[in-house]
Amino acid sequence: MSASKNIPDARGANLYQSDPTWARLLALYLDPSLMQVLTPKLEQLGALAGDSLDRLADTADKHPPTLITRSRTGVDDQRIDKHPAYVEMERLAFTEFGLAAISHRDDMFGWHGAMPPLAKYALTYVFVQSEFGLCCPVSMTDSLTRTLKKFGDPALVERYLPHLTTLDFEDLYQGAMFMTEQAAGSDIAATETMAYAQDDGTWRLHGDKWFCSNADAELAMVLARTENGQPGLKGVSLFLLPKTLDDGQHNHYRILRLKDKLGTRSMASGEIKLEGAVAYLVGEPGRGFVQMADMVNNSRLSNGVRAAGLMRRAVFEAEYVAHHRLAFGKRLADMPLMQRQLDKLRVPAEQARSMVCQTAQALRRSDAGEAGAYALLRILTPLIKFRACRDARKVTGDGMEVRGGCGYIEEWIEPRLVRDSHLGSIWEGTSNIVALDVIRAIRREGALPALQQQGEALLSACPADETTRALEHSLSRACALADYVTQTGDDAQARSVASALYHCFSACAMYWEATQTNDEERARLARLVLKHRLLPRDPLAGDTELETPKETAGAA
Repeated sequence: MSASKNIPDARGANLYQSDPTWARLLALYLDPSLMQVLTPKLEQLGALAGDSLDRLADTADKHPPTLITRSRTGVDDQRIDKHPAYVEMERLAFTEFGLAAISHRDDMFGWHGAMPPLAKYALTYVFVQSEFGLCCPVSMTDSLTRTLKKFGDPALVERYLPHLTTLDFEDLYQGAMFMTEQAAGSDIAATETMAYAQDDGTWRLHGDKWFCSNADAELAMVLARTENGQPGLKGVSLFLLPKTLDDGQHNHYRILRLKDKLGTRSMASGEIKLEGAVAYLVGEPGRGFVQMADMVNNSRLSNGVRAAGLMRRAVFEAEYVAHHRLAFGKRLADMPLMQRQLDKLRVPAEQARSMVCQTAQALRRSDAGEAGAYALLRILTPLIKFRACRDARKVTGDGMEVRGGCGYIEEWIEPRLVRDSHLGSIWEGTSNIVALDVIRAIRREGALPALQQQGEALLSACPADETTRALEHSLSRACALADYVTQTGDDAQARSVASALYHCFSACAMYWEATQTNDEERARLARLVLKHRLLPRDPLAGDTELETPKETAGAA
């Protein structure tokens, strides 16, 4: 049978080398000397992601972890049994590529000094195209380390930091955050878990945590209410919970069961009962939510990166099928309707990619103490978490359709992409919660001017053409809408505001990238964002050329 009659199979492709756009963008955003160091690792990971890592991920997805509570001789010996395929992926992620340690070491891959956040996300973006579930523990380990360094007692940092940042797999401590409770959910003020101070300076935790991903992590950040503390958020503190006590015994908590999840099946999420578990206070009492928010925001950014990676893999598979599948005597890619369908996949995938780069740069600038950078980071983070994660659900679903009936079969990656994509809009805050956080960033952090200034700065480096003028107009209107909703307290429009700001800012970034790299295809995609997401359009008029809108009365 000729290849054209077989189902197109891209396995074996290098997912980095087959994506020249990613290389061009990284070269635009990163130092050339750093790119020289990163490129071999990106190429190595791209080869793994397109073949052996993809096979490991498929095996781990079909053999999820199991909870073991007793040995065969009746000894209580709680542990989570992970398939060898998952363990091998852990080794690749944590030690071979150091995805959780990159931001906390100054000797990665022979590079001297700290790497910027985008270096970590550049690798994660490729890794997640094959394995999504494990990237949750990777992100939580990275975020826990950041939070511990920022707020933890120096003795606590000295004790645990080497284990969190080691590249020795046997000595590695993974991280988690146990925050969610049945009654509380996203309402942290309703936390019921209690913490009781002990004479030796430790605390004892009692309560139930309802959704604990990476449930057997060696360390977890936990929110609990201190005895005699204030009501509401001011009574919630942050604690570091070790899995193993100083005497080698398991800490006083039990994993009651593992969750049977729609996606991320490779990674263990469980329900945990704290029964006097020994823990250490992190930071100031009563400041737990503020301190945990730093960890959550870091995880939200990682969630956006993962959503972008899922969309890229869906686009790659759809394009491969379209270019190698014949129907009615033509390649699918040569058919106008398929070309239109592929563009509908590409546009949100490329928007997310630009937002990854821009948000990572804002994180770097914020950590360096640059004026205004924190405000920009504070709004870009919920924007990418809100919109990219929602877009991933549609892009992966529509990508499945391109492969046709086989795309619905679990032998192919499309079903796993679809299942995993739904996580992003739920964990670390549902879409409503995150959209409201965009409004909160504007109201409390003064983040809107920072966003508008960054968008205008990007456009100022672009040619003064029709597209730039249309983007300037749309950005002004989107910011006016955001300001109006924030001032009036009309939270019912929070999602509209978040989408408008995301589409405007991402289109500005894409067009800037296009002009800087002389990439006409990227410019075309930026104009499609304008045409289909920002400018007035009559759905019954058919396709028309991009027109710069006339100035209209009214801010919103």
